[in-house]
Amino acid sequence: MVPVFSEEQTELRQTVRRFCEEKFPEAVVRRVMETDEGFDAAAWQQMAQQLGLQSLAIPEEFGGAGFSLAEQGIVMEELGRSLGPTPFLSTVVLAANLLIAVDDAPAKEEILAAIAAGESRAAVAFLELSQNWDEDGIQASAERGADGWALSGTKTNVIDGHTADLLLVLARTSKGISVFRVDPRAAGVRATAVETLDLTRKQAIVVLDNAPAELIGSEGAGWEALEQMLLAASVALASENVGGALKLLELSAEYARTREQFGKVIGSYQAIKQKLADVLLDVELARAAAHRVARAASEHDPALPQEAAMAHALTADTFVKAAYEAIQVHGGIGFTWEHPAHLYFRRAKSNELLFGTPDHQREVAARHLGL
Repeated sequence: MVPVFSEEQTELRQTVRRFCEEKFPEAVVRRVMETDEGFDAAAWQQMAQQLGLQSLAIPEEFGGAGFSLAEQGIVMEELGRSLGPTPFLSTVVLAANLLIAVDDAPAKEEILAAIAAGESRAAVAFLELSQNWDEDGIQASAERGADGWALSGTKTNVIDGHTADLLLVLARTSKGISVFRVDPRAAGVRATAVETLDLTRKQAIVVLDNAPAELIGSEGAGWEALEQMLLAASVALASENVGGALKLLELSAEYARTREQFGKVIGSYQAIKQKLADVLLDVELARAAAHRVARAASEHDPALPQEAAMAHALTADTFVKAAYEAIQVHGGIGFTWEHPAHLYFRRAKSNELLFGTPDHQREVAARHLGL
């Protein structure tokens, strides 16, 4: 049998897991999620300088390590397992992959190198109040004047938008959707953190009022770049969903082995056995799908668009089910503030909507399949 992961990838997983266990135990996650920033700057620097995680999937010519989305998926799975509070999704998965898809070598050389070194944190602002995931959903305007480009509009669900060093904004010009670089500290830019269900992942609303901007890539080529970014996001999120679901299964199984009711451990009751067996089957199927789509991404498989959408939908459903069942196994303690299960439940329900619901992802897969 051909192994799913190479020796190097297995070593990467072990390294990232050790790092997450050391840097992101539950107590640290709870402390960090209560801060305005929502991440530990020291841990973020260690991820870049000691482990090189931010640079993994960035091409070598732009300061990266030149690996693939498969290695990025391994990092996301381990971060999902620990609920690691970092801007990895916003900066590395979203911003870096959007830049990689844009035809602008000078911008790539500058921004990607800074991301790879852990010197810059970026956020991508594309979704708007309509919550429309199609091209028509982007209505923020970009006007070109004597002093350059100026953007106006409101962006929602901007992951880590209030702490980013730079914003990559999708806006509409006369030639179509385009990508712009915006300084979040500039006049006409207001990024405000909003309260969300997932306390371990911060989001913001970004309001642009004639905000100065710099065009990245060709005018009108932004939608194609965004589609490539969302493809990478689905691959990464599938891995994160699996990591969280697997951790919930481990927590539930351990509790079932030790919690006693009526003189017997609850894991000896058939109802609990069946519940955990069902979750195990679902998690293993989801894990296989996530690993398969990560490999498809690394091999540039032409079937990647539909496979990524299907894996995204399957793993999102599995994560939510694992969260529900974990709470059922744990009973009342499972949803109290003191128990970690409710934190995973919040992440699962948030991920269910992130980058499109499972139903939306199934529609995407159907379109790619010509159905």
